[in-house]
Amino acid sequence: MSKQDDIVLVTRQENELVLSRFDEAVAFEIGAAIRGRALNEGLSLVVDLRTWDRQLFFSATPGTSADNAEWVRRKINSVRRFQRASYRLVLERGEAPFPTQSGADPADFVIAGGGFPIRVTGAGIIGCLTISGLPGRKDHGVAVDALCDFLGKVRADYALAEATN
Repeated sequence: MSKQDDIVLVTRQENELVLSRFDEAVAFEIGAAIRGRALNEGLSLVVDLRTWDRQLFFSATPGTSADNAEWVRRKINSVRRFQRASYRLVLERGEAPFPTQSGADPADFVIAGGGFPIRVTGAGIIGCLTISGLPGRKDHGVAVDALCDFLGKVRADYALAEATN
């Protein structure tokens, strides 16, 4: 797939992986599933689910550090400000820091995959599901897989192809 194809697919993910509601129970179910996957597959990652004003779920698996929580914070800020998946920012802009004139200080914002907007039917984007610990494309994929599973959608229909570097 080309970068443009990936942008189209990530935009589709954002528009179709929409929740009917988002509350503490939903956050726990999605977050616990991600944590379970991480433990089963030996993935070192941090997962955070939140509305813009409050964290509803947080978990760190073995092998993570305070740095992962810091990456999560910066990814959340980027998703909130730009209203899109942080991996779409990577595809659209590259991974270089935001330019100074943007006002998006690298201490608080990052262009890296793993932040996915939580969109609720009738309300729009109200929060974020964020993963840190794997390469950005894979962090993004873990978030998308979890939303597909929760919504009963086929993962393969929304999965990005393996990156070829």
